[in-house]
Amino acid sequence: MSDDLKPYPSYQSSGTANIGAFPSHWRVQRAKVLLREVDQRSETGDEELLSVSHKTGVTPRREKTVSMFLAKSNVGHKLCRPGDVVVNTMWAWMAAVGVSKNSGLVSPSYGVYRPHTVGLLRDQYLDELLRTPNYRDEFVVRSTGITSSRLRLYPDEFLKIPLPVPPPDEQAAIVRYLNNADRRIRHYIRAKQKLITLLAERRGAIIHNAVGLSSTRSLRIGSAADRVNRPINRQDDQIYTPIGLYNRGRGIFQKTATKGSELGDSTFFWVREGDLVLSGQFAWEGAIALAGQKDNDCVASLAISRGR
Repeated sequence: MSDDLKPYPSYQSSGTANIGAFPSHWRVQRAKVLLREVDQRSETGDEELLSVSHKTGVTPRREKTVSMFLAKSNVGHKLCRPGDVVVNTMWAWMAAVGVSKNSGLVSPSYGVYRPHTVGLLRDQYLDELLRTPNYRDEFVVRSTGITSSRLRLYPDEFLKIPLPVPPPDEQAAIVRYLNNADRRIRHYIRAKQKLITLLAERRGAIIHNAVGLSSTRSLRIGSAADRVNRPINRQDDQIYTPIGLYNRGRGIFQKTATKGSELGDSTFFWVREGDLVLSGQFAWEGAIALAGQKDNDCVASLAISRGR
């Protein structure tokens, strides 16, 4: 779909390297010109509790599977209404921001911002804009803290961020484009999920038949592979890519590359193609996989074996 999009004739700078440039005919204004902070508190705590996610924006908490504890009382929580921008102050660096579709309650530590002029920015346009990678990077720069888990985006910095205001018809076109793209992507995902299910069934049948052959031998892992240890010589400024394991035999995934100083307290080992990697904690759930070529030079805090 993006192949059909044509560039605008000219562009203007947003004033920040992270956000980049906007079409020249769009208005670009600081958030404080378009939004104002509101701090209205619930006196009863009976309103619907809302959650703020970097993936889905602002949604009712009842729709989420959330493991964090609930407060004994929601009295004193901040009130928000449809059209308000809600910023999860502690997770803004991951773009945990969105425009609410509902009236309800959010954490007292969140920021709630209300448009000065209703309708100037379409809700879905603004919601999608604030969760783009460009704005996520800008939130990181404007947040206060020494590590990612400690970053906080406070109102004075959020309200300095430039926001583009396209003409109403272009905002509507952007929203239509995104909705159409979303439908196509969801259709593609459903098709792939069906294919994955079929492949899993086929794999299961192949394994079942192979195990049933008279020539198949059963060996302990220790008889087929050796435990290997390739501990890293951790350097604080060196970048490492940790891996993790999906359960149910779904393979290896790579985590965000990070500096050695932020890897954590675990002991890490180099991974090589062909290694059998097991999770000591979740192997019983099928968290076990063979490392592929793409996993070379990643690191793991998991058990690693090498075939004999």
